Amino acid sequence: MTEKMPQNLPRLGFSVGDLAGIGPEVIYKTLLDERLLKICTPVIYGTATALFDDFPVTPDAEPLMFRQLRDAADIAPGRLNAVTCWDEDFVLAPGQPSAATGQAARESLLAASRDLKAGKLDALVTAPISKDNTQADDFRFPGHTEFLTSYFGAPESLMFLVDESGLRIATVTGHMPLKDVPARLTAELLRTKITLLLKSLKQDFGILKPRIAVLGLNPHAGENGLLGKEEGDIVSPVIQQFAHDGHLVMGPFPADGYFGTQQFRQFDATLALYHDQGLIPFKLMAFEQGVNFTAGLPVVRTSPDHGTAYGLAGQFKANESSFRAAVYLACEVWKQRWEDAQPRSAR
Repeated sequence: MTEKMPQNLPRLGFSVGDLAGIGPEVIYKTLLDERLLKICTPVIYGTATALFDDFPVTPDAEPLMFRQLRDAADIAPGRLNAVTCWDEDFVLAPGQPSAATGQAARESLLAASRDLKAGKLDALVTAPISKDNTQADDFRFPGHTEFLTSYFGAPESLMFLVDESGLRIATVTGHMPLKDVPARLTAELLRTKITLLLKSLKQDFGILKPRIAVLGLNPHAGENGLLGKEEGDIVSPVIQQFAHDGHLVMGPFPADGYFGTQQFRQFDATLALYHDQGLIPFKLMAFEQGVNFTAGLPVVRTSPDHGTAYGLAGQFKANESSFRAAVYLACEVWKQRWEDAQPRSAR
Protein backbone atom coordinates (compact mmCIF):
# COMPACT_ATOMS: atom_id res chain seq x y z
CA MET A 1 0.00 0.00 0.00
CA THR A 2 1.40 3.39 -0.98
CA GLU A 3 1.90 5.77 1.92
CA LYS A 4 0.27 9.16 1.44
CA MET A 5 1.88 12.51 2.06
CA PRO A 6 1.47 13.58 5.67
CA GLN A 7 -1.71 15.54 6.31
CA ASN A 8 0.22 18.32 7.99
CA LEU A 9 1.79 20.60 5.42
CA PRO A 10 5.42 21.68 5.88
CA ARG A 11 5.82 24.21 8.67
CA LEU A 12 7.83 27.07 7.18
CA GLY A 13 9.56 29.51 9.51
CA PHE A 14 10.02 33.04 8.14
CA SER A 15 12.77 35.16 9.69
CA VAL A 16 11.91 38.82 9.08
CA GLY A 17 15.33 40.23 8.22
CA ASP A 18 16.25 43.85 8.85
CA LEU A 19 13.03 45.67 9.73
CA ALA A 20 14.24 48.86 8.06
CA GLY A 21 14.37 47.02 4.73
CA ILE A 22 11.74 45.40 2.55
CA GLY A 23 11.67 42.04 4.33
CA PRO A 24 8.40 42.60 6.22
CA GLU A 25 6.79 44.03 3.06
CA VAL A 26 7.64 41.09 0.79
CA ILE A 27 6.51 38.66 3.50
CA TYR A 28 3.25 40.58 3.89
CA LYS A 29 2.57 40.66 0.14
CA THR A 30 3.36 36.95 -0.16
CA LEU A 31 0.94 36.09 2.64
CA LEU A 32 -1.89 38.07 1.04
CA ASP A 33 -2.39 35.11 -1.30
CA GLU A 34 -4.52 32.67 0.70
CA ARG A 35 -3.54 29.82 -1.63
CA LEU A 36 -0.23 29.70 0.24
CA LEU A 37 -2.02 28.00 3.13
CA LYS A 38 -2.74 25.04 0.86
CA ILE A 39 0.96 24.21 0.46
CA CYS A 40 2.48 25.16 3.83
CA THR A 41 1.90 26.47 7.33
CA PRO A 42 3.69 29.85 7.59
CA VAL A 43 5.26 30.82 10.91
CA ILE A 44 6.55 34.41 11.18
CA TYR A 45 9.26 35.04 13.78
CA GLY A 46 8.42 38.46 15.20
CA THR A 47 5.47 40.28 16.70
CA ALA A 48 2.85 40.44 13.96
CA THR A 49 1.26 43.68 15.14
CA ALA A 50 4.60 45.50 15.12
CA LEU A 51 5.48 44.16 11.69
CA PHE A 52 2.28 44.36 9.70
CA ASP A 53 -0.40 46.55 11.29
CA ASP A 54 0.56 49.70 9.39
CA PHE A 55 0.88 48.18 5.93
CA PRO A 56 -1.36 49.89 3.35
CA VAL A 57 -3.90 47.65 1.67
CA THR A 58 -6.57 48.15 -0.94
CA PRO A 59 -9.94 49.30 0.46
CA ASP A 60 -11.57 45.92 -0.10
CA ALA A 61 -8.67 43.85 1.26
CA GLU A 62 -9.06 41.92 4.47
CA PRO A 63 -6.24 42.59 6.96
CA LEU A 64 -3.96 39.67 7.67
CA MET A 65 -4.94 37.84 10.83
CA PHE A 66 -2.17 36.11 12.78
CA ARG A 67 -2.24 33.63 15.61
CA GLN A 68 0.40 35.10 17.93
CA LEU A 69 2.31 32.41 19.86
CA ARG A 70 5.01 32.14 22.46
CA ASP A 71 6.00 28.61 21.46
CA ALA A 72 6.14 27.12 17.96
CA ALA A 73 4.86 23.86 19.43
CA ASP A 74 1.41 25.52 19.29
CA ILE A 75 1.48 26.16 15.51
CA ALA A 76 -1.98 25.80 13.93
CA PRO A 77 -2.20 24.40 10.37
CA GLY A 78 -4.32 26.42 7.98
CA ARG A 79 -3.57 29.65 9.86
CA LEU A 80 -0.99 32.42 9.74
CA ASN A 81 1.17 31.95 12.83
CA ALA A 82 3.58 34.39 14.45
CA VAL A 83 6.04 33.50 17.21
CA THR A 84 6.91 36.37 19.55
CA CYS A 85 10.64 37.09 19.48
CA TRP A 86 10.68 40.41 21.31
CA ASP A 87 8.36 42.36 23.58
CA GLU A 88 9.67 45.85 22.88
CA ASP A 89 7.73 48.27 20.72
CA PHE A 90 9.68 49.21 17.61
CA VAL A 91 9.39 52.65 16.09
CA LEU A 92 10.31 51.71 12.54
CA ALA A 93 11.92 54.22 10.23
CA PRO A 94 11.87 52.65 6.75
CA GLY A 95 15.22 52.80 5.03
CA GLN A 96 17.07 53.72 8.23
CA PRO A 97 18.76 50.67 9.77
CA SER A 98 19.65 50.92 13.43
CA ALA A 99 21.06 48.83 16.23
CA ALA A 100 17.47 47.91 17.13
CA THR A 101 16.61 46.62 13.64
CA GLY A 102 19.85 44.64 13.54
CA GLN A 103 19.05 43.11 16.92
CA ALA A 104 15.53 42.22 15.79
CA ALA A 105 16.94 40.52 12.69
CA ARG A 106 19.30 38.43 14.84
CA GLU A 107 16.63 37.46 17.33
CA SER A 108 14.20 36.45 14.58
CA LEU A 109 16.81 34.33 12.81
CA LEU A 110 18.11 32.72 16.00
CA ALA A 111 14.61 31.86 17.26
CA ALA A 112 13.59 30.33 13.94
CA SER A 113 16.85 28.38 13.72
CA ARG A 114 16.40 27.00 17.24
CA ASP A 115 12.91 25.79 16.40
CA LEU A 116 14.09 24.28 13.12
CA LYS A 117 16.81 22.37 14.96
CA ALA A 118 14.28 21.25 17.58
CA GLY A 119 11.96 19.83 14.91
CA LYS A 120 9.20 22.40 15.43
CA LEU A 121 9.68 23.61 11.85
CA ASP A 122 10.30 21.75 8.60
CA ALA A 123 12.09 24.50 6.65
CA LEU A 124 13.29 28.09 6.92
CA VAL A 125 12.81 31.04 4.56
CA THR A 126 14.96 34.03 5.47
CA ALA A 127 14.19 37.64 4.57
CA PRO A 128 17.23 39.85 3.79
CA ILE A 129 19.57 41.09 6.49
CA SER A 130 22.23 43.76 6.37
CA LYS A 131 25.47 41.86 6.80
CA ASP A 132 27.00 44.90 8.49
CA ASN A 133 24.04 45.93 10.67
CA THR A 134 23.47 42.39 11.96
CA GLN A 135 26.95 41.98 13.45
CA ALA A 136 27.21 41.66 17.24
CA ASP A 137 29.40 40.01 19.85
CA ASP A 138 27.30 36.84 19.56
CA PHE A 139 26.88 37.00 15.77
CA ARG A 140 30.07 37.25 13.71
CA PHE A 141 29.04 35.84 10.35
CA PRO A 142 29.17 37.48 6.90
CA GLY A 143 25.71 36.19 6.04
CA HIS A 144 22.91 33.69 6.55
CA THR A 145 24.76 30.92 4.73
CA GLU A 146 27.79 31.00 7.02
CA PHE A 147 25.68 31.26 10.18
CA LEU A 148 23.41 28.35 9.27
CA THR A 149 26.35 26.20 8.18
CA SER A 150 27.92 26.70 11.62
CA TYR A 151 24.67 26.44 13.59
CA PHE A 152 23.64 23.14 12.03
CA GLY A 153 27.14 21.66 12.21
CA ALA A 154 27.66 21.15 8.47
CA PRO A 155 31.35 20.77 7.48
CA GLU A 156 30.64 22.78 4.33
CA SER A 157 27.64 24.20 2.50
CA LEU A 158 26.95 25.53 -0.96
CA MET A 159 25.43 28.83 -2.06
CA PHE A 160 23.05 27.69 -4.78
CA LEU A 161 20.96 30.11 -6.87
CA VAL A 162 18.01 28.62 -8.75
CA ASP A 163 14.96 29.77 -10.66
CA GLU A 164 11.86 28.09 -12.02
CA SER A 165 13.21 28.00 -15.60
CA GLY A 166 15.91 25.52 -14.54
CA LEU A 167 18.76 28.02 -14.22
CA ARG A 168 21.02 26.83 -11.39
CA ILE A 169 24.31 28.45 -10.41
CA ALA A 170 26.37 27.54 -7.34
CA THR A 171 29.57 29.11 -6.04
CA VAL A 172 32.74 27.54 -4.63
CA THR A 173 33.63 30.59 -2.53
CA GLY A 174 31.09 32.98 -1.08
CA HIS A 175 31.24 36.18 0.93
CA MET A 176 34.93 37.00 0.91
CA PRO A 177 37.19 39.65 -0.63
CA LEU A 178 38.10 38.86 -4.22
CA LYS A 179 41.82 39.08 -3.41
CA ASP A 180 41.43 36.10 -1.03
CA VAL A 181 39.76 33.79 -3.55
CA PRO A 182 42.89 32.27 -5.19
CA ALA A 183 44.32 31.20 -1.83
CA ARG A 184 40.98 29.77 -0.73
CA LEU A 185 40.55 27.80 -3.97
CA THR A 186 42.10 24.40 -3.30
CA ALA A 187 41.56 21.01 -4.90
CA GLU A 188 40.04 19.76 -1.65
CA LEU A 189 37.53 22.62 -1.48
CA LEU A 190 36.60 22.21 -5.14
CA ARG A 191 36.04 18.46 -4.68
CA THR A 192 33.84 19.17 -1.66
CA LYS A 193 31.70 21.71 -3.49
CA ILE A 194 31.25 19.51 -6.57
CA THR A 195 30.26 16.61 -4.31
CA LEU A 196 27.71 18.81 -2.50
CA LEU A 197 26.33 20.03 -5.82
CA LEU A 198 25.97 16.51 -7.21
CA LYS A 199 24.23 15.37 -4.03
CA SER A 200 21.84 18.32 -3.97
CA LEU A 201 20.86 17.93 -7.62
CA LYS A 202 19.97 14.31 -6.89
CA GLN A 203 18.48 14.67 -3.40
CA ASP A 204 16.75 18.04 -3.66
CA PHE A 205 15.89 18.30 -7.36
CA GLY A 206 15.44 14.66 -8.35
CA ILE A 207 18.04 14.69 -11.16
CA LEU A 208 19.45 11.17 -11.32
CA LYS A 209 22.51 11.87 -13.51
CA PRO A 210 23.35 15.55 -13.13
CA ARG A 211 25.41 17.43 -15.73
CA ILE A 212 27.65 20.04 -14.12
CA ALA A 213 29.79 22.73 -15.76
CA VAL A 214 32.71 24.22 -13.80
CA LEU A 215 33.94 27.70 -14.72
CA GLY A 216 37.55 28.84 -14.85
CA LEU A 217 39.00 31.36 -12.42
CA ASN A 218 40.95 33.50 -14.87
CA PRO A 219 40.02 35.24 -18.14
CA HIS A 220 39.71 32.67 -20.93
CA ALA A 221 40.03 29.95 -18.26
CA GLY A 222 43.74 30.76 -17.99
CA GLU A 223 44.52 30.51 -21.72
CA ASN A 224 46.65 27.37 -21.19
CA GLY A 225 48.56 28.99 -18.35
CA LEU A 226 49.25 32.31 -20.04
CA LEU A 227 46.67 34.17 -17.92
CA GLY A 228 46.81 32.06 -14.77
CA LYS A 229 47.72 28.57 -13.64
CA GLU A 230 44.83 27.70 -11.30
CA GLU A 231 42.91 25.95 -14.07
CA GLY A 232 45.78 23.63 -14.96
CA ASP A 233 47.04 23.09 -11.43
CA ILE A 234 43.74 22.75 -9.54
CA VAL A 235 40.53 22.88 -11.51
CA SER A 236 41.19 20.56 -14.45
CA PRO A 237 42.67 17.69 -12.39
CA VAL A 238 39.64 17.70 -10.07
CA ILE A 239 37.21 17.69 -13.00
CA GLN A 240 39.12 14.85 -14.66
CA GLN A 241 38.89 12.76 -11.49
CA PHE A 242 35.11 13.22 -11.27
CA ALA A 243 34.78 12.32 -14.95
CA HIS A 244 36.95 9.24 -14.39
CA ASP A 245 34.59 8.21 -11.58
CA GLY A 246 31.63 8.35 -13.94
CA HIS A 247 30.20 11.79 -13.18
CA LEU A 248 29.15 14.26 -15.88
CA VAL A 249 31.36 17.09 -14.65
CA MET A 250 32.96 19.22 -17.38
CA GLY A 251 35.14 22.31 -17.80
CA PRO A 252 36.76 24.58 -16.93
CA PHE A 253 34.81 26.95 -19.18
CA PRO A 254 35.67 30.63 -19.76
CA ALA A 255 32.86 32.40 -17.92
CA ASP A 256 32.20 35.16 -20.46
CA GLY A 257 31.78 32.91 -23.49
CA TYR A 258 29.96 30.28 -21.44
CA PHE A 259 27.18 32.67 -20.48
CA GLY A 260 27.34 34.77 -23.65
CA THR A 261 26.63 31.75 -25.88
CA GLN A 262 24.06 30.37 -23.39
CA GLN A 263 26.09 27.20 -23.05
CA PHE A 264 24.75 26.94 -19.51
CA ARG A 265 21.48 25.63 -20.95
CA GLN A 266 23.24 22.36 -21.78
CA PHE A 267 23.84 21.63 -18.07
CA ASP A 268 21.76 21.00 -14.97
CA ALA A 269 23.92 23.36 -12.93
CA THR A 270 26.92 25.66 -13.23
CA LEU A 271 29.63 25.91 -10.57
CA ALA A 272 31.21 29.36 -10.41
CA LEU A 273 34.44 29.78 -8.50
CA TYR A 274 33.62 33.04 -6.74
CA HIS A 275 30.58 35.08 -5.72
CA ASP A 276 30.19 37.67 -8.47
CA GLN A 277 31.19 35.26 -11.24
CA GLY A 278 27.98 33.36 -10.54
CA LEU A 279 25.63 35.95 -9.08
CA ILE A 280 26.02 38.65 -11.73
CA PRO A 281 24.79 36.46 -14.63
CA PHE A 282 22.17 34.86 -12.40
CA LYS A 283 20.66 38.18 -11.35
CA LEU A 284 20.78 39.50 -14.89
CA MET A 285 18.67 36.56 -16.00
CA ALA A 286 16.54 35.79 -12.94
CA PHE A 287 16.33 38.86 -10.71
CA GLU A 288 13.01 39.15 -8.83
CA GLN A 289 12.19 35.46 -9.36
CA GLY A 290 15.42 33.73 -8.36
CA VAL A 291 15.98 31.93 -5.06
CA ASN A 292 19.07 31.47 -2.90
CA PHE A 293 19.10 27.88 -1.61
CA THR A 294 21.70 26.64 0.86
CA ALA A 295 22.70 23.15 -0.26
CA GLY A 296 24.60 20.78 2.02
CA LEU A 297 22.64 21.49 5.20
CA PRO A 298 20.68 18.81 7.08
CA VAL A 299 17.73 21.25 6.93
CA VAL A 300 15.97 23.16 4.13
CA ARG A 301 16.70 26.89 3.87
CA THR A 302 15.83 29.31 1.08
CA SER A 303 15.77 33.08 0.67
CA PRO A 304 15.00 35.67 -2.00
CA ASP A 305 17.91 36.61 -4.25
CA HIS A 306 17.83 40.31 -3.30
CA GLY A 307 19.01 42.38 -0.36
CA THR A 308 17.39 44.73 2.13
CA ALA A 309 16.70 47.41 -0.54
CA TYR A 310 16.58 50.21 2.03
CA GLY A 311 15.86 52.70 -0.77
CA LEU A 312 12.53 51.00 -1.50
CA ALA A 313 11.45 50.47 2.10
CA GLY A 314 8.24 52.16 3.18
CA GLN A 315 7.02 52.88 -0.35
CA PHE A 316 5.09 49.64 -0.83
CA LYS A 317 6.78 49.19 -4.21
CA ALA A 318 8.88 46.10 -3.45
CA ASN A 319 8.35 43.06 -5.68
CA GLU A 320 7.59 39.94 -3.64
CA SER A 321 8.10 37.45 -6.51
CA SER A 322 11.49 36.24 -5.31
CA PHE A 323 10.29 35.71 -1.74
CA ARG A 324 7.23 33.83 -2.99
CA ALA A 325 9.50 31.67 -5.18
CA ALA A 326 11.65 30.97 -2.10
CA VAL A 327 8.55 29.71 -0.27
CA TYR A 328 7.60 27.44 -3.17
CA LEU A 329 11.13 26.04 -3.48
CA ALA A 330 11.33 25.33 0.26
CA CYS A 331 8.11 23.33 -0.02
CA GLU A 332 9.32 21.46 -3.10
CA VAL A 333 12.70 20.52 -1.60
CA TRP A 334 11.08 19.45 1.67
CA LYS A 335 8.66 17.26 -0.28
CA GLN A 336 11.48 15.77 -2.37
CA ARG A 337 13.50 14.91 0.74
CA TRP A 338 10.43 13.53 2.54
CA GLU A 339 9.57 11.24 -0.38
CA ASP A 340 13.16 10.02 -0.70
CA ALA A 341 13.20 9.15 3.01
CA GLN A 342 10.24 6.78 2.64
CA PRO A 343 10.93 3.04 2.29
CA ARG A 344 10.76 1.90 -1.33
CA SER A 345 7.84 -0.37 -0.50
CA ALA A 346 5.85 2.66 0.70
CA ARG A 347 6.40 4.85 -2.37
